[in-house]
Amino acid sequence: MLLSQVVQASQTVRATTSRKTKIKAFAELLESAGPDELAPVVAWVSGELTQGRIGTGWRTLTAMEVPAAGGPTLSVAAVDSVFSELAAVNGSGSTARRKELLTGLFAAATKDEHDFLIRLLTGEMRQGALTAIVAEAVAMAFDVPVAAVRRAHMLSGRLPATALAAQTGGAAALAAFRLEVGRPIQPMLASPGATLDTSLAEFGGEVSVEIKMDGARIQVHRKGDQVWVFTRTLRDITSTVPELVELVRGLDCTSVVLDGETLALEDSGRPRPFQETMSRFAADPAVAEANSTRELLLHPYFFDCLHLDGADLLDAQLRDRRDALTKVAGSLSIPALIAPDEEAAAEYFDGALAAGHEGIMIKSLAAPYAAGRRGRAWQKVKPTHTLDLVVLGAEWGYGRRTGYLSNLHLGARDPEGGEPIMVGKTFKGLTDALLQWQTAEFPRHERERDATTVYLFPELVVEIALDGVQTSPRYPGGVALRFARVLRYRPDKEPADADTIDTIRALLPGAPS
Repeated sequence: MLLSQVVQASQTVRATTSRKTKIKAFAELLESAGPDELAPVVAWVSGELTQGRIGTGWRTLTAMEVPAAGGPTLSVAAVDSVFSELAAVNGSGSTARRKELLTGLFAAATKDEHDFLIRLLTGEMRQGALTAIVAEAVAMAFDVPVAAVRRAHMLSGRLPATALAAQTGGAAALAAFRLEVGRPIQPMLASPGATLDTSLAEFGGEVSVEIKMDGARIQVHRKGDQVWVFTRTLRDITSTVPELVELVRGLDCTSVVLDGETLALEDSGRPRPFQETMSRFAADPAVAEANSTRELLLHPYFFDCLHLDGADLLDAQLRDRRDALTKVAGSLSIPALIAPDEEAAAEYFDGALAAGHEGIMIKSLAAPYAAGRRGRAWQKVKPTHTLDLVVLGAEWGYGRRTGYLSNLHLGARDPEGGEPIMVGKTFKGLTDALLQWQTAEFPRHERERDATTVYLFPELVVEIALDGVQTSPRYPGGVALRFARVLRYRPDKEPADADTIDTIRALLPGAPS
């Protein structure tokens, strides 16, 4: 298969708003891929690389001046081989070797292939619904149920591996996927809840009410004495968090998979700022180790048990999973109220806020663990609405902010896989430290600029507090944020984790819940 076939399918998808057309285009592409080509093709159209990060950035790619080839000759296998070589380059002379490999690749690529490769290597193609569309395309291409693809993807954590199973073994191969201790699964996600009362009423009071901590999501696995710790993006951070490894190794079990949060605490027990917790997850092990010696020890708070001593619990109700959690994690499990009345839940909410936490979680006791899905079974309730949005650009400030990138352009994720949809601007909540950081960091993600604004590739996620949403013709999504202000950046989240335009529209007055 030629790279040009992948590029053509990608262009078709980018040019249409029809979900059916997107799925059909990708399905036809996947049908044409051989077994050795399918994994990279699925990864690429999902906006990923099978090799993970390979050390190429926007500046490196745009600094190259390589004429485009006159016609398509590059094969999928050849491009994937170059990516593997790039991933393996390190040590002395690595910069020159990386430039040599990239120059050779781009010299053999057409103009359209240049554009595709740059978007792929800089992460511009990573948009939330893209993976969901590719999953449906896998089902169509290999005539298997969509639900089977989604569940296999949930359990494998890797859509390319899921697609290959569908291609070579059909539904039976997909059904063979099981939770495997040591292999992370996609985390279950929560939706914003309107108010405490409405969230309680939605489940008839049959809920678990838990503290919503301002920490970092973790998933821990243990088999015998071996322990793994993963982030919400399934990155293995085991080597950077030795204190968590020792705690999990000390649990009274032989195998376990736990979902939870971790955060650094002050001496008083109050949570430290989120950024301090995230500093322990640095990609550079030396940085993480240095942080671990500066009293930034992490404490885990587990809220779910997905496997215990040979028994998979994904399909069990939350009430049963919490019994297993309490049994194995004890004091490391997050405090919870089970089926409380409204008065007790309100008191718990106030106590969580007083202790410095974000709010509370309301979870249906009857719900299974829906990995990788953001549904109504888990709802987060906070004093104000908060959204995770993508930064699309920033305007140069004036007055005391002259010389700094200030006013942010904010975008919501398109559930159909298109470009993020702008929903507002804000400069509120930006501290001097954040202004300095933005001004230094944003040019690394620059798409283009004009006299007033630096426009960014959709790579950075920021958490925004707001008082509500109103209809507005000013922005493409037909809605605008009311009194939006910056809470913090979310380096633990990808653009695929950002809230959708549908989530924002649901906050409009009178919108159906």
